[in-house]
This record gives sequence, C-alpha cells and structure tokens, in this order.
Amino acid sequence: MSNENAVPEVRNLKQMLQYQEKAVVSRMLVKNSAGNVTLFAFDGNEGLSEHTAPFDALVIGVEGRAEIPIGGVSHTVGEGDSLLMPANVPHAVNPLGGFKMLLIMIRGEAK
Repeated sequence: MSNENAVPEVRNLKQMLQYQEKAVVSRMLVKNSAGNVTLFAFDGNEGLSEHTAPFDALVIGVEGRAEIPIGGVSHTVGEGDSLLMPANVPHAVNPLGGFKMLLIMIRGEAK
C-alpha cells in the first residue's frame, strides 16, 4: 500500500471501522518501508493472545477499553490513551467490551 497518490482527507477513526460479531477486524491505513499504521476493532471479548513482534509498536486507544499485558505487567488502555509495546516483549490485547485501537508499528533499529 503506497501513499504516493493518497489524497489528504480528514477521517474519523471511530467511524472508519465497525465492529463485527465475534471478530477482530483490521484496516491498514499506511504501509511503507518505515512501518505501518493499522486500525483494529475488537468485538466483545475477542482479543489477541500473547505474542511478540520484532519491532516497537505504539497502541492508541480509539474507543472502549482493554487490558494489555506487556512482559507480565497489565496496563489499561482507554480512549485517547497510548501505550508503547517494546520489540520482542510478550504482549496480548484483552478488550473489556468493544474496543478500537490504532497500532503504529515502527520498523527499524532503536537508537
């Protein structure tokens, strides 16, 4: 997904992606060699089991709330909150009801 021909447009993150029953839905907003930006909508108790990622990621809460354990420490993320998930550290996403989040994955070496 290249952004070379993208037309600037104001969009509302809450309205860009709708919940689907018993599902996790995602929409890639930006993808390039530096990283990607993905919007997620988690229905009810649908979440992501513990896993690791090779790059740092920033979660920004868009709607609802979720518990996000990182390296065994639980963090509550709500609308407008942000949370850094360091590379190679186990984490999961456990929504507390419907939850929407923006995930910004940065590919590259930490300085």
